[in-house]
Amino acid sequence: MNSLDKKKFVIKNKDFLENLNSDEIIEFVCKNVRDKKLFSTSFGSEDQVLTHKIATTNRDIEIFTLDTGRHFSETYHVHAQTLDKYKILIKTYAPDHLDIEKLLSEKGPESFFLSIENRKECCYLRKVKPLQRALRGQNLWVTGIRRQQSSDRLQLPVIEYDEDHDIIKVHPLINWSDSELWNYIRENNIPTNALHKKGFLSIGCAPCTRAVSDGEDFRAGRWWWEENTHKECGLHLHRANK
Repeated sequence: MNSLDKKKFVIKNKDFLENLNSDEIIEFVCKNVRDKKLFSTSFGSEDQVLTHKIATTNRDIEIFTLDTGRHFSETYHVHAQTLDKYKILIKTYAPDHLDIEKLLSEKGPESFFLSIENRKECCYLRKVKPLQRALRGQNLWVTGIRRQQSSDRLQLPVIEYDEDHDIIKVHPLINWSDSELWNYIRENNIPTNALHKKGFLSIGCAPCTRAVSDGEDFRAGRWWWEENTHKECGLHLHRANK
């Protein structure tokens, strides 16, 4: 699909997909988008649900993950559990070692604490650049984003055209509530990150993630030392005109 075809697909099906459930959304995009379909997992609760749905129905969607090199041991453990349970391939993309060697040599291992610019640089090298490699030349990107996760995502459509990566982006769990998510996990015995039970709602790199208190925003634990409320690393940039 070229860029124009991808944009037309989004416009044509945007309203239609809003009325479908998650399984119907996945089925529809698998039937109507030819090959080159990916799902990105960071092994959080939403991603584990989608991995279960994709793996148990043999959907033609490649699963991949980004290993920043700074994950919690609990994240690596649920990665291993997921491979063991579903017997699937999860392609892993890592940062360029030259990028990381240069960053650590010039700024040290904790430069991200010193400024937002430094933090964004670290996120870019460890996440965004590997993501660009994963998405290059692809047609469809499936994510575990939900509207309930943060105020920034409340108005997000179920499907959008991501201009930065020239890809159709679909969020099958967009309307799921917390209770719906965890009921599904329990009913299907889906492995989850042990940190979720310790108050970690959105889990990223270990130095940059803390548990959240009752009533705090879903992403309040990410880059917890920063005062800004817009907590994104650059993987998911939502624009009002999409």
